[in-house]
Amino acid sequence: MSDQMSNGAEQQQTSSLPMHVLAQYVKDFSFENPNAPQSLLPNQPQPQVNIGVDVQGQKVGDDLYELTLNLRCEARQGESVAFLVELAYGALFQFPGLPEEHHRPVLMIEGARMIFPFARAIISSATREGGFPPLMINPIDFAELYHRQSAQEAAPQQPPF
Repeated sequence: MSDQMSNGAEQQQTSSLPMHVLAQYVKDFSFENPNAPQSLLPNQPQPQVNIGVDVQGQKVGDDLYELTLNLRCEARQGESVAFLVELAYGALFQFPGLPEEHHRPVLMIEGARMIFPFARAIISSATREGGFPPLMINPIDFAELYHRQSAQEAAPQQPPF
């Protein structure tokens, strides 16, 4: 029985990705509440929120990569902007023992998945502190986002007319 337990522990340990988060940080952050206090008066319509997500990764040193998760959340009440939040949240990653051809997909998918909850909490806190209910961004499928971005980059560009 102990052999089975140790084999299970070894399998679990080897199946995890060799990935280290060295730092997490806010690169840029902005919260705007341009129509306060009117946007906060009782009986205002429920804001319609649009959320934009962009993930950027770059090599910054030997086996050292920066990932930046850019979130832009704009809420509108009718024609006016209720609030606008923009966040660039970064992290430094290292991939010891992972073949280099796997660094980019692991960074862009797993790295983004790891730091998203922290960025989400900052957005939620900012909207709450701005006088609105906390904005809870739904989970994002970073694998789908990565595959879409990769397909767009691989598609031949048509020359402008």
